[in-house]
Amino acid sequence: MPAGDSFYTPGAGRLRREVERRSAVPLVWLHNAPRLLLPATMAVVLIAGLVLPGVAGALLLALLAAFFGWLAFLAWPRLRGGERAMRVGVVAVLLVLGVLQSGLF
Repeated sequence: MPAGDSFYTPGAGRLRREVERRSAVPLVWLHNAPRLLLPATMAVVLIAGLVLPGVAGALLLALLAAFFGWLAFLAWPRLRGGERAMRVGVVAVLLVLGVLQSGLF
C-alpha cells in the first residue's frame, strides 16, 4: 500500500485516478495469483512473440509491451530516474522487437 490513507496516488490527476481505479481489480487478482503464474506467462508470451513470424509475433510483443507500460504507469510516481529509464527501455525494446518481428523492416 502506498503511504497515506488511500490506495490511490494522493493529488493525482483525473487520468491517473481513473487508471488506478480501473486497475485495482486486475492488480488484486495478480497479487493473489500463484507466484509463478505471471513470470511464466510473460516468458511464454515473449518466447512465442519471438518465435512466431509476422503479425502474430509482433502482436504478442506489443501486448507484452502494453502490459509493462501499464505497470510502469502505475509505479511511475514512486520511481527514481534510473528506474524510470529502465522501464521505458524495456517497453521500447519490446516495441522495436515487435516492429522487427512484423516483417515491415
